[in-house]
Amino acid sequence: MPELILRQVGIDTYHENIAYLPIGCEICRSQGFGALSKIEVHYGGRSILATLNMTENGLVSGGEIGLSHAAFRRLGAPAGARVSLSHPNPLLSFDFVRHKLDGGQLDKSQFLAILSDIVAYRYSNIELTAFVIACYHQSLTEPEIGYLTEAMIETGERIDWGLPLVLDKHCIGGIPGNRTTMIIVPIVAAFGLPIPKTSSRAITSPSGTADTMEALANVRLGLDEMRAVVAAEGACIAWGGSVALAPADDILISV
Repeated sequence: MPELILRQVGIDTYHENIAYLPIGCEICRSQGFGALSKIEVHYGGRSILATLNMTENGLVSGGEIGLSHAAFRRLGAPAGARVSLSHPNPLLSFDFVRHKLDGGQLDKSQFLAILSDIVAYRYSNIELTAFVIACYHQSLTEPEIGYLTEAMIETGERIDWGLPLVLDKHCIGGIPGNRTTMIIVPIVAAFGLPIPKTSSRAITSPSGTADTMEALANVRLGLDEMRAVVAAEGACIAWGGSVALAPADDILISV
């Protein structure tokens, strides 16, 4: 496999793995890589799937490959390391997305295959958008809603509070200025009922519940930190993206 020198180019692409090569570089000509091609980047037994962007502004030079912040972090290679590139295997789960776009129905194994690839960051933003559109435009049957929910649970971490009763609350969301969580959670906790709550950052408004809560306290809590806060206070309000209970949710709402 052809090798290149790795550069961290300092570009924030949020969740998406993006790689950068100079326009007209030798490896693109020899391997048939072009803008928006999917490429596999390998280092030390690890690999990531990335979408290729082409640049002509000197961001990377011949013999180099640049990675966005997210891709660089997931690959785990130091700047200056030699990495190899290859064509990836077909993303088989995307066939199920096409099936849904065509009006078909999906079973649990198909949803699980899609979400497993999503949480492994094998879907580009374009492919994520196609999945969201398929579910919205063709609608989900009641069984499909159940399958999707189960797949989201199975592709995330789980936490057992070891308590006979644990409460939660949920609302429709998406209403600017709606802060029911920050009102309800303290009330429930004041009655001695445990309510560990995760919330999202902004989706359709300038500030989500997690963003607003962050003005008062740290919301980037890991599972152990959540346990400690709930043990001490009976409740918490944490950013859902920091605990990986449903990582697919945090990825999907980004598009």
